[in-house]
Amino acid sequence: MVWLLIGLAAAAQRNYFGGSDATCAKVGTTLVTIVAGPLNYIGANPKIDCAAPQPSK
Repeated sequence: MVWLLIGLAAAAQRNYFGGSDATCAKVGTTLVTIVAGPLNYIGANPKIDCAAPQPSK
């Protein structure tokens, strides 16, 4: 539980909870940052890049 609280603190410090644009990449990066917890403070900076398929024209 403490691990996740530290992860929440790291995500908050990086302002991942601000704004209203909840893209796949932003949500993924926020979740990985929370799960990585204390590893964020020793240099881990996880980033998720994802793209949804575009509809055909």
